[in-house]
Amino acid sequence: MRRSATGRASRPYDVSALREAVAGPVLERGDTGYEEECAGHNLLRAARPTVVVGATRSEDVMAAVRFARDHDLPVAVRNAGHQLVLPDAGDWLLLTMNRMDDVRVDAGRRTVDVGAGARWRQVVAETAKYGWAPLAGSAPGVGVIGYTLGGGIGPVLSRRHGYAADHVRRLDVVTADGRTRRVTPDGDPDLFWALLGCKGNFGVVTGMEFDVFPVTRFHGGGLWFRGEDMARVLGVWRTWLAGVGEETTTSVAVQRLPDLPHLPAVLRGAFVLHVRVAHLGPADEGERLIAPLREAAPVLVDTVRERPFEEVGEIHVDPVHPAPVSETAMGLREFSADTLEAFVALTGADSACPLVSVEVRALSGALDREPAVPNSVPSRGLPFVTFAFGVAPWAEAGPLRRYLTAYTEAMAPWADERNIMNFISPQAAPTETDVRRLFGDRRYERLAAVKRRYDPDNVFRVNHNVPPA
Repeated sequence: MRRSATGRASRPYDVSALREAVAGPVLERGDTGYEEECAGHNLLRAARPTVVVGATRSEDVMAAVRFARDHDLPVAVRNAGHQLVLPDAGDWLLLTMNRMDDVRVDAGRRTVDVGAGARWRQVVAETAKYGWAPLAGSAPGVGVIGYTLGGGIGPVLSRRHGYAADHVRRLDVVTADGRTRRVTPDGDPDLFWALLGCKGNFGVVTGMEFDVFPVTRFHGGGLWFRGEDMARVLGVWRTWLAGVGEETTTSVAVQRLPDLPHLPAVLRGAFVLHVRVAHLGPADEGERLIAPLREAAPVLVDTVRERPFEEVGEIHVDPVHPAPVSETAMGLREFSADTLEAFVALTGADSACPLVSVEVRALSGALDREPAVPNSVPSRGLPFVTFAFGVAPWAEAGPLRRYLTAYTEAMAPWADERNIMNFISPQAAPTETDVRRLFGDRRYERLAAVKRRYDPDNVFRVNHNVPPA
């Protein structure tokens, strides 16, 4: 008898009929190609499903969901890019969607239609041909649909236009009954509302249509300062932020960078503060805007300039290769002088911080406003979010995990129960209390009612789960 990922005995399953029904690979533990199919961006969060199905079309997804339902297997979905699959006890089925990566632009409607495995770099390349820009994230390799189902915030357009979820027109979904549904605000408003913000709980999204915006450029990039100057620079950034409008998006990150050859020499192995900024106004206006930041301390590297939107990834310069990452995130209701003092004590030159990056993103603007078509995104009104991570193999990750815990505990006086869904990545599956706290009672109860209607057996539960009411 096989063993599950948790070491428990795993029931035998006959997948021969599933293999006949699915055009893509259907693999069990020990099969050639299984490890590669299950591999994700975070090497510490290796998925070990009982069965993994590489979907190439909606019919593959339908067959996999029906198989899982008939065999009482919970289903997890990995769209593309950085998306995590939370751990689950016992046997389960994983759907990988990266092969469904089609991108279609509708020039007449100014919309984009994507498959479940499409990534932002594909969309950005296609929409740039028309002078348009999507609400892409900071890393072009991130999957479009997983990002959007978790709300979706980016480094250029979000303070002006809100969450990516706010601009979705249609979702194609395979629900727990194995049926494909075309979900729109008019045709199925409850499911549409629930899907956008509570990712993975209500079905497998195989396609999505969303709006894009007539944006071709921005003025932005990054300023790197010595880490020893972080208190002074963050003090300027904190007060400067109060005067910028929705045309400007910004974040900061304390970084202890690895010694890598692709980095500028001054940043290799360096302790630095990275200030990121993007401005949608004219270049001269952008230069005047960031002048106080440049004057805060000597700048080691300055990449702020006029850029085509295709260079959106050059603002954060996020890591692109898989790595063993330990991480945490939390919402902050303020970034006051007291918050800043605690932040510097935890991450500054005199701290014992072992983390590669500890960032704070400023939200607000359109991210606070309800969209024309409501959705379940739980983080509106949240002014800041902090995200921290370190890199080490599991055997050496203990100090990182302990410091992440210490960081969240020390920042707790300024914490907010709201958070960005895409940033939440606990080392263990969150409890029902955790998820209820995130969404709030009223929103959570509505989600549970939608879950009861579309997934009464909680087939889609390997996630930040909302059980059916």
